[in-house]
Amino acid sequence: MIIRRVDLTEEEKAELGKIIKQGKDWRERERAETILLLSEGLSVIEVAQRQGVIPETIRERRRRWYKKWMLSLPDQWRRGAPSKLNEAHRDSLKRWMDEEALGSRELHSRLEKDHQVSISPSTLRNEIKKLGYVWKRTRYHLKKT
Repeated sequence: MIIRRVDLTEEEKAELGKIIKQGKDWRERERAETILLLSEGLSVIEVAQRQGVIPETIRERRRRWYKKWMLSLPDQWRRGAPSKLNEAHRDSLKRWMDEEALGSRELHSRLEKDHQVSISPSTLRNEIKKLGYVWKRTRYHLKKT
């Protein structure tokens, strides 16, 4: 078995050690530990067993280290599904909310009726919050004096 050792400078080892001890993200700490263990001459299988992951994960971390160095440690930005609402939909929502006080159910039904857009109620509430609108439940009691 050929062991491909990762060659690190003393500064890189110190930086990785600092990430392992003080890093806020557990994934980043684990990736830094992987690189340090590979630099000590451990095999991919030994590192995988020690960290409780499959060997391909260790190989991928090593590949990313060679490509990006320290930038390979933090999580990369991941993109979710594209928004179902475009600017015209958001403009309609703003207009409806400014014209009259509507609840999320009324806005949801208007959006489906006028624009044929079907989104979940929670997505609609999140979009309304992003637009800067808030609402509170009505209280039906008198203040005590």
